[in-house]
Amino acid sequence: MTHLLADGEVSAAYVELRERVVQLLRSLPEDADEIVVPHCPLWTVAELASHLMGVNDDIVNGRLEGVATDEWTQAQVERHRGKSLHNIADEFEALAERFDPLLPHIPAMARSQMTMDAVTHEHDLRHAVGHPGARDSRAVKVGVGWIREWIAQRNLAGSETLLATGISDFDLLRCFTGRRSERQVSALGIDVTMLKRVLQGSPLRIPTATVEE
Repeated sequence: MTHLLADGEVSAAYVELRERVVQLLRSLPEDADEIVVPHCPLWTVAELASHLMGVNDDIVNGRLEGVATDEWTQAQVERHRGKSLHNIADEFEALAERFDPLLPHIPAMARSQMTMDAVTHEHDLRHAVGHPGARDSRAVKVGVGWIREWIAQRNLAGSETLLATGISDFDLLRCFTGRRSERQVSALGIDVTMLKRVLQGSPLRIPTATVEE
């Protein structure tokens, strides 16, 4: 049994997510590009948007060496540096014609992980510019499906209790992607020590300081 959503749902969720991000970028004033993203403080809004668009750009152009590494993502930021938010939105949308036919051919776990990463950054972006929304989107559910499958594959004794707290999918996603502090994680009824064990060896960490209330 897999916890991943069906292939068609995952692909549809990613397309919907891209449309939301494109619409959001187009709605922002151009000077929003220099806003620092609190959840990714090394990036501005424009740099985060460049990463989101850059994943599609790299996939359609076969730039997959070092995929998902810090070097790979930073190269996306550098490649699109200096472009306006509207330019990035236009390129992101235009890539759909070449990218969407590839979606069904991406391995299921990788496709769900890509969507999980993208929806995490969608909400990083929304927080940075003060435009919350889409917290019950299909992409959020895809992200939680990936988290459940990832935890099951790690097979750590007691880890299943992390998913039995009854909190919303959105809060679960934000806790597991390092967007909630130890205090916030604990307040939601999640065992901080167990969550740290599950995240050990991954690039994800629980921040000690609260970024978003």
